[in-house]
Amino acid sequence: MSTIATRARTMGTRAMAGNALAACLLVLAGAQGCAAEPTAAEVVEKHGKAIGGAEAWRKIDAMVWVGHVESAQAPAQFVLALKRPNKTRFEIRGGSQQAVRIFDGNRGWKVRSAQGKPSLTPYTPEEDKFAHDEQVIDGPLIDCEAKGITVVMEGTDEVDGHKAYRLGVALPSGSSRREWIDAQTYLDIKSERQSRNAAGQAHLVTVYYRDYREVDGVRLPFVIESGEGMARAGERLVIDRIQMNPPLQDIMFAKPPSMRGSEEAARPTAAPPYGFRPAPMQ
Repeated sequence: MSTIATRARTMGTRAMAGNALAACLLVLAGAQGCAAEPTAAEVVEKHGKAIGGAEAWRKIDAMVWVGHVESAQAPAQFVLALKRPNKTRFEIRGGSQQAVRIFDGNRGWKVRSAQGKPSLTPYTPEEDKFAHDEQVIDGPLIDCEAKGITVVMEGTDEVDGHKAYRLGVALPSGSSRREWIDAQTYLDIKSERQSRNAAGQAHLVTVYYRDYREVDGVRLPFVIESGEGMARAGERLVIDRIQMNPPLQDIMFAKPPSMRGSEEAARPTAAPPYGFRPAPMQ
C-alpha cells in the first residue's frame, strides 16, 4: 500500500474518530444541558430542609413577631401573634390610628380606631376563607399532604435575577396560590394569590420574602413586601424580633367584647391585651 494511501486511510480514520468523539461530546453536553427539573415533591422536600426541617417546625405551636412598617407616608409598629393551626391577632399603630385584626380559627373581626373612636366589623366571607386557609406557623408546604394541600410543578421563572421553581398550591377550601422557590437556596421568595376587596373586586396579591435569618433552629424572612398585581409595594414589613412558643391564651384570639355592645373593650392597645407582652430583645 502506498504511503499516500496509508496516510489517507489514517486521516480518514482519525476524521471518523474525531467526528465520533465530537458527536459523543454533543450528546453528553445535551444530556447535561437538558437535565430534568426536580419534581414538585423534590422541591417541597428541599424547601423543608432549607428552612430548618419539618421536625423543627412541628415543635413550634405559637409565634410572636414584633416589627415595624417602613413607609414614607404611614410608618407604623406592629405585633403579630400566631397560634396553630390558624389563629392570628395582628395589632398595628401609626400616629393617631390603631387597628386590630383577629381570627379565632373560624371567624375574624377587625377593630379600627381613629382619633379615639373605635369601630368593629366582622371579616368578609373572602377574608374568613383566606384566614382559614392560612397555615400561620409553617406555611402550606411543610407537611402539605397531611394538611390536604396539593402541590404541582408549573415551571421555572426568574425572580429578582434568580431562577425559581413555580409551584401551584391547591388548598382544601378550593382556593389556590402560587409559590416561587429559589432554585439554589430552596427558600420561598415570592407568592401570589387572588383576593377580593371590600367592593368585591378581584385583584392579585403578590408577596416577596427577603432577609432570611435563623431563629431557634428554623429560618424565617425578616423582610416582607406585598402589593397588588405585579407592582412592588412602597411599604415593607420589617421584623425586629421573633418569639417562639410564647404562652398565648386562646382568649387573645376570641371575639372582641364590643360585639356584645362594649365599645371600650374593642379599643386597640399598643401591646396585645390579656397579660401578653413580647419579651425584650436580647
